[in-house]
Amino acid sequence: MSSLYDTLVIGAGQAGLAAGYHLQRAGLRFAILEAGAGPHGSWPHYYQSLTLFSPARYSSLPGRPFPGDPAHSPTRAEVVAYLAGYAAHFGLPIVPQTPITQVARQDGGFVVTAADGRTYQARTVVAVSGAFSRPYLPAFPGQAQFRGQLLHAASYQAPTPFAGQRVVVVGAGNSAVQIAVELATVADVTLATRHPVRFRPQQPLGRDIHFWMHWLGFDSLPLGRWFDLPAPTGVLDTGRYQAALAAGRPNHRPLFRALAEDGVEWADGTRERVDAVLCATGYRPNLDYLAGLGALDATGQAQQHGGISRAVPGLYYVGLSGQRTFASATLRGGGPDAAVVVAHLRRRLRAPMLAHPVVHKLPAP
Repeated sequence: MSSLYDTLVIGAGQAGLAAGYHLQRAGLRFAILEAGAGPHGSWPHYYQSLTLFSPARYSSLPGRPFPGDPAHSPTRAEVVAYLAGYAAHFGLPIVPQTPITQVARQDGGFVVTAADGRTYQARTVVAVSGAFSRPYLPAFPGQAQFRGQLLHAASYQAPTPFAGQRVVVVGAGNSAVQIAVELATVADVTLATRHPVRFRPQQPLGRDIHFWMHWLGFDSLPLGRWFDLPAPTGVLDTGRYQAALAAGRPNHRPLFRALAEDGVEWADGTRERVDAVLCATGYRPNLDYLAGLGALDATGQAQQHGGISRAVPGLYYVGLSGQRTFASATLRGGGPDAAVVVAHLRRRLRAPMLAHPVVHKLPAP
């Protein structure tokens, strides 16, 4: 059993690093428990061609700007390198290879148990294990009989393995459209959606949409304090993706009625042989380790308000979609949300604010 921490942060992705920055500035004794090998979150697992939908100037964590041209859209590899550099720059106390299986109440605080049996004690816990760490794969009629490949976008890396195949991509969001357009360069691809694809201009009135969101205050307006924010909808587009669909690369159809043994049955009753169905159908938070606390609702969602648990005193969240603002689950949104959470957490702990950051020694594994 380790000594008592003021706070344990579960997850060292972008939200966990933002929380660590503010905890360090507050002079609190904390550790960041990370299931993987380093401070990367889910980023190394996304498809290789992924680029952010926000320019670098709007894609930074607190205290350290994203490097390079502020107007460029960072790649997956650049984000991974940025997160690793951020953790090293601030000397954040990360404990890698520590997947958490349970958080329980103990003596007015918490005991956190890792998969290998290690335990950690803390007065408060910040859960940041990510809104994008559990792929959601819907169940389709006829799925048990389908002999083709059925996979989630989380398993997709590059188009090469699908060369020459017949592929259906399911989804109407940014990732679905981006993957479908990329696959269409090597395969026969259909984008299948329940509703029409809604395109949103990336540069309205000649300026990036994130400029307008920042200028109008949408990134900082805490709408999530008063009502549940919907997930952003539509596909941000400079015109490239809309033109690709208009040209039939990929083509676009309403979602199929069912899967068949060798393919799909479309809504009009026709059947077609399909090699692979790739679902870009979103993610669910990975928060099962909190279930024993009564912190989650019947659907597994956190019972929280602005990052503060409504069910368990001393439990907090950072990085949930719509937690406080429309930007909460993004790189730029984690910092402001973490600042609010740490301010509340400090009041709970009655810890003084120190003038300079405190460097923590890495906890023993």
